[in-house]
This record gives sequence, C-alpha cells and structure tokens, in this order.
Amino acid sequence: MRDISWITYIMLILASYRLTHLIVFDKITEFIRKPFMKKVQKKKENGEIETKEIPKSMFGYLLKCYWCAGVWSAIFLGVGYLLFPNAAFVFILIFSIAGGQSIIETFVGVNIKKVDYYSELKNKE
Repeated sequence: MRDISWITYIMLILASYRLTHLIVFDKITEFIRKPFMKKVQKKKENGEIETKEIPKSMFGYLLKCYWCAGVWSAIFLGVGYLLFPNAAFVFILIFSIAGGQSIIETFVGVNIKKVDYYSELKNKE
C-alpha cells in the first residue's frame, strides 16, 4: 500500500468535502441533479402548501444525499490519487483549496451574522 503523508490526507479530506458540496448543493451542478428529482406538494398543518424536491430514483438520492455523495467522492478522489497520483493531485489541490476556503468563509459568515444580530438587539434596547 502506498504511504500517504498527513498533508495529502488532509488535502484529500478537504477535496472530498468540496466535491461533495459541489455535487449536492451548488447551483452550477443543478442541471445534473434536476432530471433525477421531482417536485411534490404537501399541505402543512396551518394550511400552507409546501413544495419539496425529492429524488425519483436511487441515483437521485446519490446526487441529493450529502452522506451518499461524500462516500463516492472519497472513493473517486482516493482511488484516483492511488492510481494516477500526478494527474489526480491537480484536482485534489484545487478542490482542497476551495474546500478550505469554503469552511473559512462559512465560519466568518456565521460570525458576521451573529455580530449583526447582537448589534440589532443592542440597538433596540
């Protein structure tokens, strides 16, 4: 078995995180998910009608389920790195940088919203 350094392992984790997010959540890949999804309407207790998007098939679940897509992203990137380390490393590097950046942006964004929220509360007093 090939030895993987700790930095490569961290990069694989971040790349898998970002690739999974790209598949499951990002607007740019919605065209891939859309054919495998259907819209259903459900009436809430208060009488409102809620529209939800649910998978049509098992493949739809793969594209909509974070846990499912995460496993396949990890397999794809891990096997790619083991079989074709030089070629895969380019994708791993790009996705790991994007993954790290998105984690930082999420943390910063949440904290900015907290600061705004508490500022509004203080101003109301």
